[in-house]
Amino acid sequence: MDENKEKKSAIREELAAMIAELSAEELAEKTKIIEDRLFEFANFVESRIPLLYMNRGEEIGTESIIRRSYQQHKIVTLPIFDKDKRSIRLMKVDDFDKDLKADGPRGVPEPDPEKCKKIPLDKVDIAIIPGLAFDEKGGRIGSGLGYYDRLIPKLSATTRKVALCLEKQIIPQVPMESHDRHVDIIITDERIIYKI
Repeated sequence: MDENKEKKSAIREELAAMIAELSAEELAEKTKIIEDRLFEFANFVESRIPLLYMNRGEEIGTESIIRRSYQQHKIVTLPIFDKDKRSIRLMKVDDFDKDLKADGPRGVPEPDPEKCKKIPLDKVDIAIIPGLAFDEKGGRIGSGLGYYDRLIPKLSATTRKVALCLEKQIIPQVPMESHDRHVDIIITDERIIYKI
């Protein structure tokens, strides 16, 4: 394992332990602040077709964001992960309670391709990108499988790539590798960070 991979692995473990120390109430409170900031964020307010995600582990919870997006009459788009190709397909989810399959390869519910229509990448207005750690330059540490690092360059240049995280998940510098991709904006429970 090379040095950057080892550093990322250590950061993932450290942040997982830090988040595990938060009480359920504290985590819910901070998540709500982040959610409210997102729904006041002009790029998200103006978006019609947001790419969202189903969280796992230490990623910011998104179920409430998805449900609020329906109330705002947005076309909710969620990813399907292809483990063999290590790629993502984007699907329009009309009914959050009926259009998802229990578990995809990442261990979270995914759109059912028999009930959901494919959304072309160039139709996405804003992409909410999951991650476990970020720096102020938009550097990101994800799950380590590279799904989103492969997706980000395929999105339109005008599609804002936005991350949601706790302020505690902001680190001084993410050890970036050549294949890693940045996000444009990070919304935390304390501030909004625009990539430097």
